[in-house]
Amino acid sequence: MTILRAAHRICPLCESTCGLLVDIDHRRITRIAPNPRDVFSGGHSCAKGLGLGALESDPDRVRTPLLRTPEGGFRAATWDEAFGEIARRLPEFVTGDPGSCAIYHGNPGAHHLDTTFYLGELIAALGTRGIYSPASVDTWPKNLAHILLYGTGLGLSLPDIDRTEYLLILGSNPVVSNGSTVTAPGMADRLRRLRERGGTLVVVDPVRTDTAALADLHVPIRPGTDALFLFGVLSVIATERLSRPARIPESVHGVAEVLDLAREFPPEVVGPACGIDPELVRRVARGFAAAGSAVAHSRMGSCMQEFGTIANWLVEVVTIVTGNLDRPGGAMFALPPCGGPNTWPISTARPMVGRWRSRVRGLPEAMGELPAVCLAEEILTPGPGRTRALLTVAGNPARSLPNTGHVENALRELEFMVSVDCYVNETTRYADVILPPPPLATRGHHDVTLAHFQIRNVARYTPPLLDLADDELAEWQILLRLAAIAEGESGRSIEELDDEVAAVAARRAAKLAGVEPDRALASTTGRHGPGRLLDLRLRSGPYGDRFGAEPGGLTLALLEANPDGIDYGPLRPRLPEVLRTPDGRVEVMPEPIVADIARLRGSLARPVPDLLLINRRQRRAMNSWLHNALPQPDDGQCALLMNPVDAAGRALVDGDRVTVASSIATVTAELRVDDALRTGVVSMPHGWGHRGPGLRTTRSAAAPGTDYNALVDDTAALEPLTAAPIFNGVPVTVTRRREERTR
Repeated sequence: MTILRAAHRICPLCESTCGLLVDIDHRRITRIAPNPRDVFSGGHSCAKGLGLGALESDPDRVRTPLLRTPEGGFRAATWDEAFGEIARRLPEFVTGDPGSCAIYHGNPGAHHLDTTFYLGELIAALGTRGIYSPASVDTWPKNLAHILLYGTGLGLSLPDIDRTEYLLILGSNPVVSNGSTVTAPGMADRLRRLRERGGTLVVVDPVRTDTAALADLHVPIRPGTDALFLFGVLSVIATERLSRPARIPESVHGVAEVLDLAREFPPEVVGPACGIDPELVRRVARGFAAAGSAVAHSRMGSCMQEFGTIANWLVEVVTIVTGNLDRPGGAMFALPPCGGPNTWPISTARPMVGRWRSRVRGLPEAMGELPAVCLAEEILTPGPGRTRALLTVAGNPARSLPNTGHVENALRELEFMVSVDCYVNETTRYADVILPPPPLATRGHHDVTLAHFQIRNVARYTPPLLDLADDELAEWQILLRLAAIAEGESGRSIEELDDEVAAVAARRAAKLAGVEPDRALASTTGRHGPGRLLDLRLRSGPYGDRFGAEPGGLTLALLEANPDGIDYGPLRPRLPEVLRTPDGRVEVMPEPIVADIARLRGSLARPVPDLLLINRRQRRAMNSWLHNALPQPDDGQCALLMNPVDAAGRALVDGDRVTVASSIATVTAELRVDDALRTGVVSMPHGWGHRGPGLRTTRSAAAPGTDYNALVDDTAALEPLTAAPIFNGVPVTVTRRREERTR
């Protein structure tokens, strides 16, 4: 009998990583509450974390392997049957036609130790360069800007929110999203405290979002013009000599050159293109530069637009030239407990960008992955190297990628598909085999990846709350079984495979810690799976005990003894040791970005479309994968929001059913008239459109919503530096459907 009361759990559903207290009765979560003693979240949780039990107990979850039937449906199978079918069919695409099996992994994997530590084993076994994820849809422009400036796309600079005097937010609504590429539980409270201590919050967004409603100043910018706005801010700093050379680190080079460049974009030039008063640009520039500490932060809205890389570069530049890089209250770098690219020894290897290109369009790789917009065409385009098989891991590309109709057409043409997933959704309904991961409560949790984004240096771990049931496999075990099949070694035991992974990890950890590999491996005796690998990383990390060489240092056992976490204090200066650029400097004028500025300059002369579509965040959603377990409470969850002026000009009223058309597709939505949007802008959430045969997601299929992603071009409209699709600022037309109004 399993009865637990107030067991510790770190929420794995978004980047806030809030601490929770969970009651479990007979393997069922009966109560969840925020943990008031958690050293990081301190009693905060959002609706997603408090709804974790609904996700675990969702009756639509897949709990046993499924095999496709000749009739096109699925039947329940044993694990042996499922792996037997995979062993029969997968090797053809690995050894018989090398590289013809691609893999798509979704963002839930970034939150879990299993995929963090073992997905690489599967990718290596497949021997494919066809690796895709949502990162190339929503993050790559930010990653590339950081690679070019600081040398790594993972160790991002972070806004020191708790100590800053001036926070400039662009393209982000963290009060609803809880933050992204910044791990800061209780964001709304942190923003309120910023203002209570006399600080200033400025939000640049086409919509008066919940975050903008808290701000001292809301700048209602036209979508897609963030780079122009930031250049205008930088121009004011340059012409009024507001930069602070004495506070700029010695490792930074090119400040004078970037300020000279910015003079070409004065507020009078960029203001009309941005749809804002030039004096508003000056007000932001002067306030930012005059503050004792200031920092700019950007996210989805800045990445998913035409000039995403330039915009994210300028976010860093504005912070740098005002002397706020690597200073308390400015932009700083976390020191993650498990270490990472910005703590490991400096490598002189080529930056992780453009090392290979896609077969069909020649689009560049970044951080080991190809742009996800390539997936469909790599399946559908004949010729050597065509993708014929696909493995998906916790991903729904049929709703997460642009041009969803194109993606689904491609999935239908696959010769073999395996999905590690807990739902039969828009993607997995095309699979031949579905392998269900076990409940989240069976996993230990430490955010190896998201610790790079923590705005405070903390270390936390929560152990599994439940043992695996007899009919369950851990996700790491599933991944190792798949890797063994891909390597033609399906008969090997999980224990043997795991020992090999641990031996390699021990050698790496020992090298970092300066000890012998046998000593490192022996220190983890009694552990296996992700727990063993996590212990190796923690012991060899920045706070680690170096396998006994530094008594009292961090170990997994120490975290287990401190379930509320260990606080290592606020972020502290890390330049220049944090840099991983070839010359150990921050080059403010990287050539690829400078070369793209001509394209930005050319945009000033273009006419502005009548309506631009942007996406929006929802409190209980995380892309597409929580819609069934945690439906939105609002019955207009996928309504198209439009400013009253734009609605009146089109003779539309609240409640109309409207047709939304882009250059590639048409969808239908309910209209909601809302003065929170600036004129010329309409908004819908993405990831919806839960329609079609074969779905086993009862609640989301009953309220399918509108497929925003169907409207987004995956061919012509790409950000050229990263091949990221342009989700924000999509030109659309909106007309009333020829049917009776709903109200």
